[in-house]
Amino acid sequence: MTNETSLPAKQRIWELDALRGLCILCMVAIHAFWDLSAFGGFAFDLPGWFLFCRQYGHILFILLSGLCATLASRSFQRGVYVFGAALVISYVTFFMVQVLNFPDDMLIWFGILHMLGVCMMLFPLFKRLPVWALAVLGVSFVALGVWFESFCIPVNFLFPLGLRAQGFYCGGDYFPLLPGFGWFLLGAVIGRTAYRKKQSLLPRVNAANPVIRFFSFCGRHSLLIYMLHQPVLTIGTILIFG
Repeated sequence: MTNETSLPAKQRIWELDALRGLCILCMVAIHAFWDLSAFGGFAFDLPGWFLFCRQYGHILFILLSGLCATLASRSFQRGVYVFGAALVISYVTFFMVQVLNFPDDMLIWFGILHMLGVCMMLFPLFKRLPVWALAVLGVSFVALGVWFESFCIPVNFLFPLGLRAQGFYCGGDYFPLLPGFGWFLLGAVIGRTAYRKKQSLLPRVNAANPVIRFFSFCGRHSLLIYMLHQPVLTIGTILIFG
């Protein structure tokens, strides 16, 4: 959930920035509804498309991250940076739940940033594989992750892989490596095929359009938005409606 492309500003692929920006803003909207429900006492009759995005929208973001990893350099270093940011979020949410008595849903043990950070660190081990091998591994990891959801194991420490013990609670933001790394590799397949020239597929679109520029700006700063939006939303909702 970070600016993973290392291309100069004039060579940036605008549709990837804009799509990442759209994804991060949809996530902010989803968390805003959750805060209004949990802390503001509001009840919402959410439309089907919104529920679909809440359930499966993260897949698009992971695919984008894997795609952008094929355009970027220093994937491992970027992964360390993202995972470090994820650890900060874990410590903050642990303090909020254990000390300030916030709901357990706020706790994040292994969220989307943890997963993406590890995926970026692992990707250099896979990036030289042929496209067909990345596709086979991606599909296999997704299938393995789905299978892991069907049973429990007697220990808790494998939850980052998607293996959980009976009754183990991972918080409201839980995205294990399986199937997450599978979606990441499938995104890399798209990057290695559709974007092998590292150029926009929509060069005739006016990227200077204010709407596109706004979404692109959000996409380029998606990690900062992710880090800041939840405390701002939660504190704001409590101060206004609490």
